[in-house]
Formats: sequence, C-alpha cells, structure tokens
Amino acid sequence: MRHLIDIQDLTVEEIGALLGLAGQIIARPADFRDAASRKKLATLFYEPSTRTRLSFEAAMLDLGGNVLGFASADNSSVSKGESVADTIRMVQCYADIIAMRHPKEGAPVVAARHAAVPVINAGDGGHNHPTQTLTDLTTIHREFGHLDNLTIGLCGDLKFGRTVHSLVIAMCRYPGTHFVLISPQELCPPDYVTERICNSPGCTFEQVRSMDDVMPELDVLYMTRVQKERFFNEADYLRLRDSFILDAPKMAAAKREMIVMHPLPRVNEISVRVDDDPRARYFQQALYGKYIRMALIMKLLNGFD
Repeated sequence: MRHLIDIQDLTVEEIGALLGLAGQIIARPADFRDAASRKKLATLFYEPSTRTRLSFEAAMLDLGGNVLGFASADNSSVSKGESVADTIRMVQCYADIIAMRHPKEGAPVVAARHAAVPVINAGDGGHNHPTQTLTDLTTIHREFGHLDNLTIGLCGDLKFGRTVHSLVIAMCRYPGTHFVLISPQELCPPDYVTERICNSPGCTFEQVRSMDDVMPELDVLYMTRVQKERFFNEADYLRLRDSFILDAPKMAAAKREMIVMHPLPRVNEISVRVDDDPRARYFQQALYGKYIRMALIMKLLNGFD
C-alpha cells in the first residue's frame, strides 16, 4: 500500500508512469469509466476548497467510483474534538482511498500512520500540495512533450506559496531546468528552496524584481498572487504590485510558445484580457488536474507495477 504525502514520495519513473496513464485517459476516457467501479473515495477537507475537492470528486466519478466525505471541519465530528487519527480509523471502514486537506502541516502524515487504505495529501497548510504539483507537471508535459531543459519563471509570492515550493522541488529532478524567480524582496523564496536548486545538478536560478526584462526567455510563466497582507505597510504594496500583474503588453514580449500557468484562484495578478491569449493555460491546467488525479487514484488502488 502506498500513500502520497509529498511529491518526493514518487520516483521520476513513477511520475512518468502517471503522466503516461493520464495521457491515455485523455485520449480514451471511455476505456476508464469503470476503472474504480464499486470503490469509494473519502474527501476529508478540513478547510475550504473548490478546485481540489471538485477535481478529486470528478476524477473518482469519471472512474465509475463513488465519493463520500465532508467539505468543512464544521460539518464533521472534528467540531466535537475528534482527532485526525480517530477520524481516519473510522473513515477507512467506509472508503477504499482517502484525499485529505488540513490547515496544519503534517496532518496527512499522521493520517497515513493510522490508515489501512491509501491517503492522498490534498494540501496541508503552507507545506505540501503534491497533486497540484502533479497537475503542473502534467500541464508542462502536455504542452512541451518533456520536462527537462526548460526555463521556468515563477512570479509573485514565492515565500509562502506552497505550490511554488513543491514545483521547484519536483522540477529540480529534471536536468537543464533554469528557474527565474520573480518577486519583491519581501516575498523571496525561503533558503531551502534556493538551496535545493543549487544542490541539483544541471539546475540553475536567477532572482529578479520585475518580469519585464525576463519575459522573452521564459518557456513557462507560473503566476501567483502578491498578497497585500504579506507587507508591513500599504505603501510598499502599492509601489510594487503593478510589477507583478500580467497584462497584454507584457505578453507581447513573450515567446509564441510560452505558456502561462496559475494554481488559481486568481485575483488581479493576471488581467482578464490575457484569458483570450492562446498561451494562457491556467483553465486547461485545472482540467488536467482531474485527469492526473484519475491516474493517481488508479495507481494507488491497483499498484504502480
């Protein structure tokens, strides 16, 4: 039995197998409509979610399975003080696989220790979000056909963004990756992220304060929200925020083959005028999230061999 708590739980070969299976599902969805027949997925979401929860539920339903669970801790026995361990021991009596989101870092690790069925981390605090990373990898692979030798621009909140941290860690396993880290000084990535790049053979990075000068060199631009609440004063936020808003003039400087990604939800960091640009892939990215979760559910239920 396997769990997915951290993207590093998967080998490069296993990620490749998941991407391959997702590609088969995209090409022939009818072949997989009974792949999880009579199986049940429990979605235990201790904090609000739209895309991730619905993506998991759609994935299981498209595999012919069923879904149960809760979308808020307030709607469960958690509100009565039930521990994560006890919740897992109870839910595994009714489900074959569990997807769990929790505001506390490490909660899915506790769940996996007490589970007799596979546990998928659907996000734990600011720590990990491995299925979002798989979604990101799927999007990049579908667009370019490979994951190596790419220039990846990461823009916005690089300090607190768990999706950014997980994607960097994942992409460091593919040689020739060059990261362009675009953020205000206040939101630079933590040291462990840049140290991981430095310690990964064949991977490099540069840090810049504006996307304007680096747009022409990017293969991927991964946008995140610059959050007003992260600044000590509003003046600094107002001074910097426009440097991290993607609009049509900035897109004009980019390669024709570049793609724009975003984990969503978007606020104002991408102009709605960019939505009609064929390089905008963030809504397609959300769709790929369903397919890769279908592949992951199948592999965890049936084995990677």
